[in-house]
Amino acid sequence: MGKRTIATIIACLSFVPLLYTVLATAFIRLTGFGIVKKLNRNGIALTFDDGPHPVYTVELLNLLKKHNVKATFFVVGEKAKAHPAILKRMHEEGHQIGIHHLQHTSSWLLSPSQLKRQLVETERIIQQVTGVRPILYRPPWGFLNAASIPLARLRGYQIIIWTHHFKDWKVASCKTRLLDGLRQVPADGSIILLHDDGTNPGADDDAPGVMLEKLKIFLEEATAQGTPFLLPCTAKRNV
Repeated sequence: MGKRTIATIIACLSFVPLLYTVLATAFIRLTGFGIVKKLNRNGIALTFDDGPHPVYTVELLNLLKKHNVKATFFVVGEKAKAHPAILKRMHEEGHQIGIHHLQHTSSWLLSPSQLKRQLVETERIIQQVTGVRPILYRPPWGFLNAASIPLARLRGYQIIIWTHHFKDWKVASCKTRLLDGLRQVPADGSIILLHDDGTNPGADDDAPGVMLEKLKIFLEEATAQGTPFLLPCTAKRNV
């Protein structure tokens, strides 16, 4: 086997991981294939990732209850298992609960079998606590791989992405841009990404507290204006 042939094989093999991870994500996110990027109804969907957190998620639930607003929580399975009472409260108060992996692990680091375990185990935890099988799924960071769509369809999940985020996992972004950003979100099926837990790598631990301060103002204004808040359960999947 010649050196050129070996080099070609190495180049092809090195391309496979890129195809499985980054290029798969780019294709899916750009085309909308197999995912929900926006709802087909008037209103705004509030979604929260990375919890539940024993302090911030409880404060968030209190705030949502005060304004009679329903939201969607994409929970980390291990955290949900550690805080079943919070998960049960989410369900009892009419919020939707979706899957955000068993650990906050990127799909880019998971083989198909590992990804399936992340999904199945988190589904089991949610169903065990709430009695309801989750049908919504959002991968951490929005990173997908080539197995994400087939596995989601096999499990009957809708993959929910977002139309707006404001880097609310950082305190500085919460203070300088979050409230103005929320105020400018159109009520045309927009999906807002926020976070009720700041303990993941790259996030500020106390960012959710600042997020809640800004969200309180936004909800007071939005509910006074009659803005509808949506749940994505009836969203159509782009195919």
